[in-house]
Amino acid sequence: MKIYLDICAIQRPLDTFDQIRIILEAEAVLGILALCESGQLELLSSDALVYETEQNPLAVRQEHARAVLARAKERVRLSNEAKQRAKQLTKLGFRPMDALHLALAEAGGAEYFCTCDDRLLRRAKNVLDLRVKVMSPVEFVQEIAK
Repeated sequence: MKIYLDICAIQRPLDTFDQIRIILEAEAVLGILALCESGQLELLSSDALVYETEQNPLAVRQEHARAVLARAKERVRLSNEAKQRAKQLTKLGFRPMDALHLALAEAGGAEYFCTCDDRLLRRAKNVLDLRVKVMSPVEFVQEIAK
């Protein structure tokens, strides 16, 4: 089962644990990464994830994201098809970078796309033609535990 974690999900374990939600999401992400490490899930990386990682001004966050992305079995490259799909998704109300991540997740054959971004989660629930299931890390862990 392939999974795509966006940058906010990848970075969640480094966030300040001042809310129960952040603690739960951080633990869920760490659990997902453990499942990837054991081979039960396949983590996807992408050109967009690498780009966003390199844009982060905090060295500790760059190092963390690089370490997570190094665990990926596959890196999805930006293609003309992914660019076109991202344009379609932008027209449906997704922010450009979110649309690009979704397009790359679809191109890589991800079954799940995990994010901690509430706006992205809300938007995705209203889009019927997504080819990837978008959910929070906590929702994902609950779904696979069934």
